[in-house]
Amino acid sequence: MRLLIALIAIAAVVARTTAAGAAAEQIDLGQGETKLHATLFKPAGTGPFPAVVAMHDCDGLTARTGGIAPWYQDWGERLAASGFAVVFPDSFASRGIAQQCHIPARTRAVRASRERIGDANAARRWLQEQPWIIADRISLIGWSDGGTAALWSVRPRAGGQDGKPDFRSAIVFYPACRTLHYSAWSARIPTLVLVGAADDWTPAHDCQQMVAGARGRSAGATIVTYPEAYHNFDRAGLAVHVRTGVARTSDPSGRVHVGTNPAAREDALKRVPVWLAR
Repeated sequence: MRLLIALIAIAAVVARTTAAGAAAEQIDLGQGETKLHATLFKPAGTGPFPAVVAMHDCDGLTARTGGIAPWYQDWGERLAASGFAVVFPDSFASRGIAQQCHIPARTRAVRASRERIGDANAARRWLQEQPWIIADRISLIGWSDGGTAALWSVRPRAGGQDGKPDFRSAIVFYPACRTLHYSAWSARIPTLVLVGAADDWTPAHDCQQMVAGARGRSAGATIVTYPEAYHNFDRAGLAVHVRTGVARTSDPSGRVHVGTNPAAREDALKRVPVWLAR
């Protein structure tokens, strides 16, 4: 028995190493007049695989030094190691925009409630055209602005009209929930919301009210609130600090706290693949 357990552990390490060592692949997705650039992570093997469409935050998909931001690289590799193909559509760079965190709301060109819904569905359709994908097992995940886009995407009225299977489930990290709450949000698919109790950028209580208000008319919305956790709590090695000049904050100061919360990160790393495997 001990030998079997050891072999299973070794196999898991090998699988993780293989997934992490594989370079992310750059792809293009068709989306109207916009050529939507995206980054793909694939598990080892030939499939078919379940998949995830992953939506970046208002800072965009790429790091300042070029290439995919390390926190998305981390998630892409982890999900691929768990057996999921992952596509990160680049909603900003595809449209010539670097970021939208510091751009006044009235000048924003890419909206979570409009263009980014289209981006999520474009990535879903592209995945469903691939022979190595299980077409009816594609989920949606998003962070901050990408999480907000995911919440808009799973509303009943936002269901796809393309004749293809819908998203199976959704997970959102620290989204902006206030407008959605006042819009009587509900979800057509099971949706998990992960927020930090101390978040002063996208306050947890807005999401708690949104989820509570959807009870009885939603396809299973669940919220987990992490004590003492700020925005970006799932990023590895990000010291808690104050970020300034942010365009959309819960007060006019433009000052918010961001940073890793080890306990919240550890729980999210375990919880996410379990939810996706439902």
